[in-house]
Order: sequence, then C-alpha cells, then structure tokens
Amino acid sequence: MAAAAALGAALPRAAFAAGVDDAVVELQHDWEAIRYQTPAAEREKRFEALAAKARKVSETYPGRAEPLVWEGIIVSSWAGERGGLGALGLVKQAKALYEAAIAIDGNVLDGSAYNSLGVLYYKVPGWPVGFGDKAKAKELLQKALALNPKGIDPNFFYGEYLVEVRQPDQAVAYLERALQAPPRPGRQVADSGRRDEARQLLEKARAR
Repeated sequence: MAAAAALGAALPRAAFAAGVDDAVVELQHDWEAIRYQTPAAEREKRFEALAAKARKVSETYPGRAEPLVWEGIIVSSWAGERGGLGALGLVKQAKALYEAAIAIDGNVLDGSAYNSLGVLYYKVPGWPVGFGDKAKAKELLQKALALNPKGIDPNFFYGEYLVEVRQPDQAVAYLERALQAPPRPGRQVADSGRRDEARQLLEKARAR
C-alpha cells in the first residue's frame, strides 16, 4: 500500500512536469511562427494574443521558471513590434518576468533568462527614459554564454551586443560561432531564422 501511495504521488508530479514541458514547446512553436513566418504588419497583434496565452501557462504552473522565461520572450517580442516609448511598459514587464524566472532557477533553459534579460539591458534606453545599462548587459550575456557556450542564441546576442558597443571586430568570432551552433531538436524554424540574422550581422561587422 505504501508503494502504491508513493506511485500515486509520483504520477501527478510526472504529469505536471510533462504538462509544463508540452505547454512551453507550444509557446516556442507559436513564437517562432510569428517571429519568422508572419508578415510584419500582423506580428504585433499576434504577439499580444500569444502573451495572454503565455500568462495563462505561467499561472497554471506556478513555481516553474520555464513558462516565465517564455512569457518574457513573447512580451519582449511584442514590445519590439510595437516600438517607441509605447513599448517601455512591456519591456519592464518582460524584465520582471525574467527576474522572477532567475529567482526560481537562473540555469533553466540553458540560461535563457540571463540571455534575454541581457538583451533588454543593451536595447532599452538608459536613465531617465529606461533601465538600459551596457555593463549590466555584458554581465548577464556572459553568464548565459558560460552556461551554453556553443548555443546559437547566446553567441548571436553577445555578437550583437559587441556590434552595439562598437566592437565589431570582437563580434565576428561570436557570430561565426552562432552559425556553427548545433541544431536544436524541434527548433528548426527558429534556428534557420537566427542563422539568417547572424549572417546579416556578420556581414555588417566585417564591413566596419
């Protein structure tokens, strides 16, 4: 009976874990379809709807970092499509989501929360308009690289950061590494889109 009770307790936990994994994969696929396969004019509204879906996933699985990371990525993407000062509230919301994920488990999803938060710090304007901080961005991006040194995203975004801070010569190695990154299972659309972005940025970095 004790063994049966233990098994009964384990099964809901296993189902819970499988549920969050499936929900996160669905968010990933929805995000990459919008980001890389949807006309630019339609992306803002699509990301807004996906952000509402991501919020429900985060609420369904409290205490799990993965949905918070992906909710942050989706809200950040929505902000990117909206642009201008109107996006500032969204990027602050994304920042809070990444920080909440890091408080639970900063290493989750190969350090994606550190990486995504670092991107915000170099893309958002600094004080008094926003919270942008190039030094903080570098610290977070390097943490992500340490956790996933061969990954396409940490190498791409560190390369982009180096271009942003006018160090294109140093950016080249990271962008080349992004292009050589191993494929991520089930993420073919995102990998293809990111490689295209890396190639374009690499051309700019070499031309400077």
